[in-house]
Amino acid sequence: MNTLNDLHQISSTFSNTEKMPVLFLGHGSPMNAIEENQFVTGFRDLAKTLPQPNAILCVSAHWFTNGTKVTAMEMPRTIHDFGGFPQELFAVQYPAKGSPELAKKTKELLQPVQVELDEHWGLDHGAWSVIKHLYPEANVPVIQLSIDYTKSPQYHFELAKKLSDLRRKGILIIGSGNIVHNLRLVDFPNFNKDNYGYDWAIEARETVNNYLLDGNFQPLVDYERQGKALQIAIPTPDHFLPLIYTLGLKDKTEELSLFNDKLVAGSLSMTSVKIV
Repeated sequence: MNTLNDLHQISSTFSNTEKMPVLFLGHGSPMNAIEENQFVTGFRDLAKTLPQPNAILCVSAHWFTNGTKVTAMEMPRTIHDFGGFPQELFAVQYPAKGSPELAKKTKELLQPVQVELDEHWGLDHGAWSVIKHLYPEANVPVIQLSIDYTKSPQYHFELAKKLSDLRRKGILIIGSGNIVHNLRLVDFPNFNKDNYGYDWAIEARETVNNYLLDGNFQPLVDYERQGKALQIAIPTPDHFLPLIYTLGLKDKTEELSLFNDKLVAGSLSMTSVKIV
């Protein structure tokens, strides 16, 4: 099949739709996959507001690569990329199909960036632990787009914009990470205390939320130049960059809202974003 026919087949695979929402989901502990708590309820309540997608493209904090990759297999495996949790969690499978067609379309849209069609990764817990609450029957195909760790936040913000056409093809784009995410400072004895954060975490959450709700995204793209609270809250970029992808996809006319907007264990936040 030549390239022109191939692209025609891809474009006809996904019907034109109303513009899909864009999400950033604070995924938190992998235990959220099997526990019943307020955040899981928040994900389920969110699902009730979403149109049925043709497929999902997820940018997860847990696929941090040299270069850009997209999963292209028919049946992605469920990856248990964590340790020290109950066997019940390792037994969870999320058997959503992949979408080689969507992977090829994504590769096309991101040109001239070189995108590798990946046959090895699958769905990591940044993807399946939250998507399973949105679509528990695993009846929506899911692909993952990796985060190139050699690139700047501004690069990722601009790269996300190239994916905007997918929103009119019934593709739900999800960034999955955590805005406040400092694992070294987690206060485990107070893990179940409601909305508990250190002073710096409270400040970082308030600062980020204000920028989000004001539609002022550039300071978030330039988070490394912000105050000390944000530097402690974002010690590494992996969990923050999925938010940048979500923000890069927002049109000026769209509304941004927050949910699950609470701190956990002193140094984590579950704050999540919906753009519609």
